[in-house]
Amino acid sequence: MPTANRIDVHHHIIPPGYGDWLREQGLGAEGAPLPSWSKEQALAVMDRHGIAAALLSLSGPGVHLGDDEQARAKAREINSYTAEVVASAPDRFGFFATVTLPDVEGAVAEAGYALDELQADGVILFANSGGLYLGDPAFEPLLAALEARSATVLVHPGELPGGGVAGLPPVAVDYPFDTTRAAVNLAMTGALSRYPSIKFILPHGGGFLPYQAYRVAPVIAQGGDPGAALQTLRQFYFDTGLCGSPAALPSLLAFADPQRLMYGSDWPYAPEFAIDYFDGLFDAYPMDAESRVRIERANAEALFPRLAGGGR
Repeated sequence: MPTANRIDVHHHIIPPGYGDWLREQGLGAEGAPLPSWSKEQALAVMDRHGIAAALLSLSGPGVHLGDDEQARAKAREINSYTAEVVASAPDRFGFFATVTLPDVEGAVAEAGYALDELQADGVILFANSGGLYLGDPAFEPLLAALEARSATVLVHPGELPGGGVAGLPPVAVDYPFDTTRAAVNLAMTGALSRYPSIKFILPHGGGFLPYQAYRVAPVIAQGGDPGAALQTLRQFYFDTGLCGSPAALPSLLAFADPQRLMYGSDWPYAPEFAIDYFDGLFDAYPMDAESRVRIERANAEALFPRLAGGGR
């Protein structure tokens, strides 16, 4: 069993009541049954994979299934439950709060409650909500509220607007594409410049963004300086969930600010065999010791100082 030094910024929670609610709606994990989750399972997985602490977050489909009031009640229920899990093991867990987009008024209220009262470590937002990406003017009140709190935001992909392609699992192609769309949208709409205190984490190595950044930059610059656009895109943070491979890591390491790369597992939606696979690839990747420590722990400690010093 490896020494527990990693801080995992992409680690999901499935509260029992939420899982039951989704099953009642006939929903699961992209057409598959929801994976099993409990605090005890999470801690065991963390111990097996050298994870000292994990930031818990709710994955898709989230809480908004078409009814604002229902979404608000579910978000409060999930955030309260998750805060209790964190309080039971504060050295092992933190959490990103769930909000109610595309219900903006509810999202502003719940983000404020979770960050101010429950002491959430950040907020999770889906790359698109109801087909609108995060830089859309409709979401300005939420971004302003998060800016006022210098909040950290985990951006999580979901279904693409317009649907997917039959026979092609969304997790294989659509999810990285959704993340890339959200990142470019935040840059092109100027949201990254208007809200510089929000720390946006892009999961799964930023989707396709590192590979495409130099192609995207002239489009963002719109006749201006592509180099400045690249620097704007480097404001993002990135996690390594499901991308610690010899194909993906070179682009990520070449593009991203080295102070903004962090470890991610994506458990339990990523099963343990997948985590084993990508952790093994990451461990075998040629990298100096300082860079490895930054990615596995130090960068996350800087962003989440409450979890610093908890190596075991």
